[in-house]
Amino acid sequence: MSQNTTTSGAAPTALSIESLRTYFPLLVLVIVCIGFAIFSDQFFSARNLETVLRQTAVLSIAAMGATFVILMASIDLSVGAVVGLSAVVVAYFMQGLGIVAVPAGLALGIALGAAVGAIHANLKVPSFIATLGLMVAGHGLMLHITQGRPIMIRDEAMRWIGSGSIAGVPAIVLIALAAFAIAYFVQHHTVLGRSIVAVGGGEVVAQRSGIKVNRIKIVTFALAGLYSGLAGIVLASRMGAGSPTAGSGLELDVIAAVVIGGTPLTGGMGGVAGTIVGALIIAILSNGLNLAGVSSYSQLIIKGMVLIAAVIISIDRKKIGIIK
Repeated sequence: MSQNTTTSGAAPTALSIESLRTYFPLLVLVIVCIGFAIFSDQFFSARNLETVLRQTAVLSIAAMGATFVILMASIDLSVGAVVGLSAVVVAYFMQGLGIVAVPAGLALGIALGAAVGAIHANLKVPSFIATLGLMVAGHGLMLHITQGRPIMIRDEAMRWIGSGSIAGVPAIVLIALAAFAIAYFVQHHTVLGRSIVAVGGGEVVAQRSGIKVNRIKIVTFALAGLYSGLAGIVLASRMGAGSPTAGSGLELDVIAAVVIGGTPLTGGMGGVAGTIVGALIIAILSNGLNLAGVSSYSQLIIKGMVLIAAVIISIDRKKIGIIK
């Protein structure tokens, strides 16, 4: 009798935790919007909302790729470097090739992601070490290519991507929505998506069930690299240049967006839908603090505190030792 009582009591608890992870980000988004609207009458202006959406585009695209890595209970600290390096490489090759240089950013992202995934999977190097190395090397390469100076983009088609609109919707927002649709499909309707979640839920169990864990890791990091490459292209189009500092610090916002969106660092649950909400929260937080006149230094402190709070709320403490 007592066993049945325990079992039945556990189900509502598990359900309530899952509901918290699902709806808490939306609740936070609403509260943040209302709070900034109270303190600034400019917050809900059409111009400011468009600015927020444009700011969210790069972050959300990069964060969607990182979501797959974190779902797998790994971490990617190289997101900002890959985004920035992609922007720089596209700007560099665009000087002679024009808009046809855009695929170079995607190819670079895939190659770097696959390489770091192979190092992590085959050489058993922890993901945070492998991606930390890529982060440092990536920023070094950016400085080497640019010689410390921005590489201007003069191609009109590329510049339109960053500033143009279709039916009133910014082009980069439409790109982000298309990227989300693909990411959502991959997560929920493909073998790869199910395998990623399975690896995050338990690597040994996934291996025993027939999943080729090493292959999944490499493909997942390559997928994250693809999304970082796309984010770099969008960033270059917005800035109109490949900057030597492009993507610097983006990894903090990306990880915060993923975790705030309900995907814990311990993996196995969550997904790209929540990440979009998390990215909106981060973008709105930055925008609202700017409107309130909060300094960039103070904003970093606030973002760090928000990230710590999100990790505390979302992390599965039973799996705390398996972050790879």
